[in-house]
Amino acid sequence: MSKMNLTLKIWRQASANAPGAMETYPLADVSEHMSFLEMLDVLNEKLIKEGKEPVEFDYDCREGICGTCGLVINGVAHGPRKLTATCQLHMREFKNGDTITIEPWRANAFPVIKDLVVDRTAFDRIVAKGGYVSVNTGSARDANETPIGKEDADKAFDAATCISCGACVAACPNASASLFVSAKVSQYTYLPQGHPERERRVLKMVSQMDDEGFGNCSNHGECEAVCPKGISIQNIAIMRREYVKAALKTGSAIV
Repeated sequence: MSKMNLTLKIWRQASANAPGAMETYPLADVSEHMSFLEMLDVLNEKLIKEGKEPVEFDYDCREGICGTCGLVINGVAHGPRKLTATCQLHMREFKNGDTITIEPWRANAFPVIKDLVVDRTAFDRIVAKGGYVSVNTGSARDANETPIGKEDADKAFDAATCISCGACVAACPNASASLFVSAKVSQYTYLPQGHPERERRVLKMVSQMDDEGFGNCSNHGECEAVCPKGISIQNIAIMRREYVKAALKTGSAIV
C-alpha cells in the first residue's frame, strides 16, 4: 500500500461574517486508496487530538449521488478527475509531496457558512419555482402507455442525472447557474408529463435564478467540464429557446 506525505492549504472561516484565510496543514502517511473526504477525516482526527478546531466540510452519501459534497481542489471544482464528485475522488490522483489547495465554492449566491461549507439553498428556491410536475396524474400507469421516443427519453434521463452539487456555479467565471437550471427545465421539456406547466416553469425558474444573484452564461463551457455527471451545455440552449417561446406566448418575461 503506497503512502504519501502531503501539504494541505485549506480555507478556514469561522462563520459567514468572519474574515477567512488559507491555513497550512502537513499530513503524513496518506493512503492512495483513501477517498478525498476520508483524507479530510484523517486530518480532522489529527486536529482534534491536537486540541484544534476540525475543518468543516459537506458530505452525505459519499457515493457521488446526493450532490452534497463540493470542494474546489487545486482550482478545479471537484478536483482533477473528470466525471467524478469530490467524495468519489481518490488520493491516487495525487503524488507524494504534493501541495493541495482546498477551497469552498466561490459565488455570491453561495455564501460561506463555515470553512468549506456554503449555503446552496438558492438551488432549492429555484426548484421550488417549477422544477417538478404538480399535475395530478393519479395512480401509476403502465410504463408503455405514454409513448416517448428513445432519443427524447435518453435526453430527459441525461438531464435528470444532475445532482445539484453546484460545481457548475463554482467553475463559471460569471457564477452562472444556467447549467443547473437548464437541466431541471430540459428533463421536463422532453417528456409529455412536463408540458402542462412548460411556460410557467421556465419563466419562474429563470426569474428566480436572476433574483438569487447568479451571473449570466457567456458560453465558457467550464460548467460542463467540471460537472460530475457530464450534463451537456446543449441544455442551456434548450432553456433559452423555451424561455423565449414562453415569454412571447405569455407576453411577459416574469410570471
